[in-house]
Amino acid sequence: MAFKFDRLSVLVVEDTLPMQKLIVSVLESLGVGHVYSADSGERGFEIFKRVNPDIVISDWHMVPMDGIALTGEIRKNMLSPNRMAPVILVTGYSAIARVSEARDAGVTEFLVKPFSANDLAKRIAYVINKPRDFIDSSTYFGPDRRRRASPDYKGPWRRAGDQSENKTASK
Repeated sequence: MAFKFDRLSVLVVEDTLPMQKLIVSVLESLGVGHVYSADSGERGFEIFKRVNPDIVISDWHMVPMDGIALTGEIRKNMLSPNRMAPVILVTGYSAIARVSEARDAGVTEFLVKPFSANDLAKRIAYVINKPRDFIDSSTYFGPDRRRRASPDYKGPWRRAGDQSENKTASK
């Protein structure tokens, strides 16, 4: 599968230098036009505000600001230049609770270590070719967490709580 990433800008936020260099090297070998890197969530958000990259790839486990907190800054901070920027979260943990936590924090895609260059390329292509709608509610701002289209779905509410929550929000 051939992708053209030459006009793409990507910010890599990873505190482990060998992993950061590896991800940057993979992105460069894929032909990504502009690759920026940061070794902490704080520095990552500063670079994000300055260069407004197309995509952010962040490690989950960093101190003191991890990838989840960085995603929160991108999604909620009024200084964020693009609250809808795709965030690909990289982690060594694949438990469903972790995936759910990342999803609920506004992460766009989840990539488990170890991963191949092809895995990374697929995630990037996915966020470019299949952008997700964004939800803005009183309790969540981020990509639509519902990925599956249900052939049985016939109305505006997919869950019983959706209607009551919306009624409460509109009062």
